[in-house]
Amino acid sequence: MRPSDLVRALRTVPEKKLRMVELAWELVRPDGSPDVDKAAERVDEVEAAVQEVNIYTQATQRLLWRLRSLAH
Repeated sequence: MRPSDLVRALRTVPEKKLRMVELAWELVRPDGSPDVDKAAERVDEVEAAVQEVNIYTQATQRLLWRLRSLAH
């Protein structure tokens, strides 16, 4: 794979907005501290958001490994 092929492929990857970021804003008090009661009420959403972050992290690590292998 040539660098130009890689750039072309990367441009087709859609932007990903992780639910965890939005959820974090929704589950804090006005002073910025976590609202544990709100989080407990939405535990299924929190767990799904954590799973999404883990999957995204693993995919990003695989991509980074491939990019590094191309550089050598």
